[in-house]
Amino acid sequence: MQAEEKIIEVSHLVKHFGKFKAVEDVSFDVFRGDVFGFLGPNGAGKSTTIRSLLSLIKPTSGQLKLFGKDLSDNRNYILQRIGCIVEKPDFYKYLSAEKNIEIFARISGVDVTKKKVHEIIEFVGLKGREKDKLGGFSHGMKQRLGIAQTLIHDPELIILDEPTTGLDPQGIIDIRNLILQLKNERNKTILLSSHILSEIELIANRMVIINKGKTIVQGSVTELLNAQELIVSFKVDDTEKAKQIIQSSSLNLGIESVEGTSISIHISQEKIPMLNKLLCDSGVSVFSIEAKRKLEDYFLKLISA
Repeated sequence: MQAEEKIIEVSHLVKHFGKFKAVEDVSFDVFRGDVFGFLGPNGAGKSTTIRSLLSLIKPTSGQLKLFGKDLSDNRNYILQRIGCIVEKPDFYKYLSAEKNIEIFARISGVDVTKKKVHEIIEFVGLKGREKDKLGGFSHGMKQRLGIAQTLIHDPELIILDEPTTGLDPQGIIDIRNLILQLKNERNKTILLSSHILSEIELIANRMVIINKGKTIVQGSVTELLNAQELIVSFKVDDTEKAKQIIQSSSLNLGIESVEGTSISIHISQEKIPMLNKLLCDSGVSVFSIEAKRKLEDYFLKLISA
C-alpha cells in the first residue's frame, strides 16, 4: 500500500517575539487531498504558525517542510505551489473584479488570459459580476474573490486563515461549499484555520487543535469528535419534570443548564436515543434535540485529562 504524501510537516515549531511566546511547541502533518482543520481559540498561535509556513516570519526553532522540502532552503520553490488568504484579502475597490485579478496576476508574474480570469471568477460563484467595481461587493463576495485570487497560479496547497470571520450565515455556507469544491473538483489540499469547531466538523477530514502555542491533539475529525461527550440541548414541554427524570435515571448524565424550555445535558452520542425514549415514555414531550460542541469545552476536557 502506497504511503500518503505529506504536503506539510510542522515539527516542534517555536516562535518568540522578545519575551512573548507566541508558539511554544506546535507539530502536525497535512497529507495530500486533506481539508485540514487548524483549530484553536483566538491567541492560540494559529496566525503565527501560518505566517511561519508562508515564510513571512522566521521561526525561533523547529522544522517546517512543505512538499517534502525544508522551507528555509527552498522558499521560492515552495511558495510557487501555495495560494493563501491571511486575514481579509485586499483589493482596489474602484476597479472591477476582473481588473483586480488581472493586476494580481501581473504582480505575481503569471501570464493569464481574460478567459482564464472569467473562468476562475465563475468558479467562485461571481459570474456576471466581472465588470462590477469592488466598492459594491459584500464582505462575502470579497472573500470569494480572494479565493479566486489564490487560484491564479493553480497552486497545489491553499491556506485559508479564518476565511468565514465576519460573514453572515449564507456567506459562511458559500465559503464552506467553495472549499469543498476546491477539494473535490480541483484536487486541492487545504489548510483551514478557524476557532469554530462546528465549522471544521462539516468540511475537514483531519484536524489539529492548538492552545497556548502548543499542539493538544491531532487526527481524524470523525474519530476525535465521536470520542468526545456532547452537550445536547433537549427542547421539552416540562423542563422541571425532565430534570427530575434525568437525575433519577441510570444513564449517569450531567445537566449543563436549564434555559426556558431547553435543558442541556452532557451525554455520549449512543445515549441520545435512550434518553429521548425515556423522556417520551415518562410523558415529557420532546420538540427538538440539538447537539452542541463548544471548542472551549473541548479544550477544557483535553487539557484537564
